[in-house]
Amino acid sequence: MEELILKDEFIKLGQALKACGLVESGAESKQVILDGLVTVNGETQLQRGKKLYPKDVVSYQGKSIRIKEHDH
Repeated sequence: MEELILKDEFIKLGQALKACGLVESGAESKQVILDGLVTVNGETQLQRGKKLYPKDVVSYQGKSIRIKEHDH
């Protein structure tokens, strides 16, 4: 499982998909989320503005990303 290290307190779902390279654009992230193809902690998530915090797990197309706290 890949990890995405936060730069701030949280990251929004659409931004996380793009930052991890799971989608190529904001428009693509919006579409795959609205199509119900993305899960957060095992539940389908339809809000691209959903805030993700450390330990959240995002899954899309068989790939999973764990959100990790930034090192202080």
